Amino acid sequence: MSDIIEWVLEMRVQEGQADMVQPLLDEMVAATQKDEPGALHYEYYMPEDRSTCTVLERYADNAAVMVHLGNFGAKFAERFLAAFTPERFTVYGPANDEVRAALTAFGATHQAMVAGFHR
Repeated sequence: MSDIIEWVLEMRVQEGQADMVQPLLDEMVAATQKDEPGALHYEYYMPEDRSTCTVLERYADNAAVMVHLGNFGAKFAERFLAAFTPERFTVYGPANDEVRAALTAFGATHQAMVAGFHR
């Protein structure tokens, strides 16, 4: 069984925040890539009208998730929540109680792997 935790977070861009989104995302991606070796996959997607945003994230394990959430809280949470409204947040994998509690504020739902494999 894999220790990998991943999620899909779907959000709406808040009114009047469209110009703030790209600089914030660029800063977050650079910081995550530089400071978080346990972040395995970290990508943001938006449609042409830039009204919504989907984030795909994958972490090596629960500890890597908590490192990310610590950095996010310290550096980006205030601006992120001013720019986005989370609409759907699905977490996949063996999230422990600490990770589950940390993601509760974002409305996360959790699913456990029941079949499959990783290469």
